[in-house]
Amino acid sequence: MTAIATEYEVVIGLEVHCQLKTASKMFCGCSADYAGAEPNTHVCPVCLGMPGVLPVINEKAIEGIVLTGLALNCTIAPFSKFDRKNYPYPDLMKGYQISQYDLPICRDGWLEIEVDGARRRIGITRVHMEEDTARLLHRVDPVTGEAYSLIDVNRSGTPLMEIVSEPDIRSAAEAREYLVRLRQVLRYIGVSDANMEEGNFRCDANISVRRRGDTAFGTKVEIKNMNSFRAVHDALLYEERRQIAILEAGGKVEQETRGWSDERQMTLSQRSKEHAHDYRYFPEPDLPPLKLGAAFVERVRARLPELPAAKIARYRALGLSDYEATTLAEERPRAEYFERLMAALSGDDARRAKLAANWMLGEVARWLNANQAEIDRFPLAPEQLAGLIEQVANGTITALVGKDVFEQMVATGQSADAIIEQQGLAQISGEDELAGLVRRAIEANPRAVADFRAGKATAMKFLVGQVMRETKGRANAQVVQELLERELEK
Repeated sequence: MTAIATEYEVVIGLEVHCQLKTASKMFCGCSADYAGAEPNTHVCPVCLGMPGVLPVINEKAIEGIVLTGLALNCTIAPFSKFDRKNYPYPDLMKGYQISQYDLPICRDGWLEIEVDGARRRIGITRVHMEEDTARLLHRVDPVTGEAYSLIDVNRSGTPLMEIVSEPDIRSAAEAREYLVRLRQVLRYIGVSDANMEEGNFRCDANISVRRRGDTAFGTKVEIKNMNSFRAVHDALLYEERRQIAILEAGGKVEQETRGWSDERQMTLSQRSKEHAHDYRYFPEPDLPPLKLGAAFVERVRARLPELPAAKIARYRALGLSDYEATTLAEERPRAEYFERLMAALSGDDARRAKLAANWMLGEVARWLNANQAEIDRFPLAPEQLAGLIEQVANGTITALVGKDVFEQMVATGQSADAIIEQQGLAQISGEDELAGLVRRAIEANPRAVADFRAGKATAMKFLVGQVMRETKGRANAQVVQELLERELEK
């Protein structure tokens, strides 16, 4: 499509559905761990929607949504209730979904994002609790070619949070960043795996365009079927351009629901947009209202960890670069390993932070990438790695030897001290030990000597390298260079 006309502004709001990590479903005792299970094996009369059954509220799910609301700076309602949302889709066993309408548990929050160096606060209208639906499995008969659908009820009734943003997002890039930061927070507080690929973190988008300077919103279109951050970005970018093209041609944007097609890289019309009154909400008669006392909320608040934004700010204050701070704080397990590593090192805060960051983003990251592993599979405890870092930092071994010792540590589990002692890897810094090696390097490389005397600085690096090779990296490079300069001045 054509480039976006700059006289228009896009307005985006996101609705994120996120499954909570609980042992059982939202309103019954069925296991919520249905991934990989045979269809319709995690079911009971409640999640099958049988007549006469009564739902019971999952307290752990309520704790999870309150924790989420607190992490997103929301106000937690002391009084809320569940409602019936009526619609006739085949993946809804009862013909209605237990959700929340006018009295959600969490409201009026915000999440800060940063795009191209500009920080913006995106408002969060509400976070409410509901139950997930069943899954439709679409098939084609191999003999007749006829299409048909099957229903797997395992997912039905799984605790589901809906996190609704304000229409504060102004670009597809901001929408993607909002989702990345939201997922990061949910993982940090441990309430969800938040994987779009696995379907436990799903996003719908509402998008409209208007001329810059206008205060009224344009006609809103909802986009569904986006299963990755890239798909969300591309779908919003396409839809922004589509709506602008309609307005530029003198047309009118229709309010509707559209689906994103990855194959065709375009949105496709699905149905006219429903309104709240279409769902005929009314209070759920089988569930009591929720009254969340201050003591309950404070007990949940005590479980809040330091969140990514605060952690990044603290790392920056320790002298780390934006890249270092952001990368180390990206995942909570990585940040926790980093902090344990810092705690095991000696010296002031800045020294410990820099040493730990250098090794975490250097050798540790290289090992994890090579082994396609996360930090929880790294074989060395932070205290073990700290022992090696200190040996390199205080000059007991060279940085080159340190890398070799690192490889032996992850392979054998031995300590740095044991490997250094067993293999005699301590750094050679004595001038008496190195003097003979320096003279041999000069005698064996007359061309390099001549180049150095002719003013070529790289010749000195070559000569130092010869001594380092002879000592298998154990020589103190600075002492070697001083001895070389002294000999070559004679």
